[in-house]
Amino acid sequence: MLAALTLVWGFNFPVMKIALGEVPIWWFRSACVIFGGVGLLSISAAGGARILPRGRDVPALLVTAVFAIMCWQIFTGYGLLNMPAGRASIIAYTMPLWAAMYASFIGSEQITGTKLIGLALGLAGLIVLIGPDIIVLQAAPIGAFCMFVASLSWAFGTVLVKHFRWSMPVGVMTGWMLLIGSVPITIGAFLFQPFPDLNTFGTHVWLALAYVFLLPMIFGQWAFYSIVHHFSATVAGISTMAVPVVGILASALLLGETIGIQDVAALVCICGALFSVLVAPALWPRRKDTKQT
Repeated sequence: MLAALTLVWGFNFPVMKIALGEVPIWWFRSACVIFGGVGLLSISAAGGARILPRGRDVPALLVTAVFAIMCWQIFTGYGLLNMPAGRASIIAYTMPLWAAMYASFIGSEQITGTKLIGLALGLAGLIVLIGPDIIVLQAAPIGAFCMFVASLSWAFGTVLVKHFRWSMPVGVMTGWMLLIGSVPITIGAFLFQPFPDLNTFGTHVWLALAYVFLLPMIFGQWAFYSIVHHFSATVAGISTMAVPVVGILASALLLGETIGIQDVAALVCICGALFSVLVAPALWPRRKDTKQT
């Protein structure tokens, strides 16, 4: 699931770039969350799951939708409007650091040695990736600030999703979060941008939209919050650090962008981060047992 999520969200970077060439950002975000929410609830209903949330889940849905969906989508929308969309989006993937701090603060998770190593390696990889664009970020402080706030919001929403006790399946929970978050985003689309002329969309745009709606927004959202359900919020966050690396590799494949030495170095760092939090904790007890026998 993690490998599939990394590929789907990673390829989403160049595919989104294709779609955003003709689709206004606010309408694009609105369509993404609406299609994602409706799709997840439809799939859940077809599988026989209860769709209507129980009363005790409603407050949790409202709070998590504000941080994990609404603020994330709105601030990344503003960020992409005020700065280049490429590596600037990497700022969002500092999320694991903030998720670890939030989780530690509310007492739901402990920061272990392997998690600290994973955070350090992952952040080192992201710093290597974003290094060439530091000057660009300094020239667009509003965009960088918006992406930073989006990262903080996504992290807090992820920790809240892990913190609450849900009485519904992950697909239903995620679907309602997306639909609730879509309300203010759609209002913003009507207020700030004219409705796009669908007749001007080329085949490549429709294919890009189909990819984004079906894979990143339906499968990707379900897969990420399923990972949050099975792992800690910190580990789930660190697992997303490979997404920007895949995004750069996918951009090279689909858009002809070049791959530099910093991309390879970042990939090594982030693979080390994933090994630290996903593999090393399982290997360490075995080593202890082997020594004792």
